[in-house]
Amino acid sequence: MRRPKTARYPARQLSAQAGMTLLELIMAAFILAILSSAAIPIARFSIIRQKERELRLDLREMRTAIDNYKDKADKNLIRVEVGSEGYPPDLKTLVDGVKIGAGDRKVRFLRKIPADPMTGRADWGLRAVQDDPDSRSWGGGNVFDVYSKSTATASDNTQYADW
Repeated sequence: MRRPKTARYPARQLSAQAGMTLLELIMAAFILAILSSAAIPIARFSIIRQKERELRLDLREMRTAIDNYKDKADKNLIRVEVGSEGYPPDLKTLVDGVKIGAGDRKVRFLRKIPADPMTGRADWGLRAVQDDPDSRSWGGGNVFDVYSKSTATASDNTQYADW
């Protein structure tokens, strides 16, 4: 006797282990949500640390350029204004460059004024030699130091402006 064609492939019997239930899917989604919410603060913290690292590098680069300008002025290679004590009049001078010696050779100390990573602008706080060390206003005339104009607090609980 021949079996009917439908009997050739019997219907698969469903068991308790056949697939994931709705409850298991909800639990898996819940666990993934908890893990991803734990990763968000870590990602934010790493972005802040990167900006802080960039701020330190930018400040170091500009302060080194100011020091190089001062060294050349102390060696009488750069003509400086009386009363400037050999410091550049502004940051733009470091980018534009100055003539060295009697020739037409110009020396640039910075390629560009970097943007403050905390504020997103190339607007830096400046200090002159005659200013107080913790002053937030520039007396003008020369640039002795630079600082960030950000009012935020760093990850080490100091102000970015104090770096």
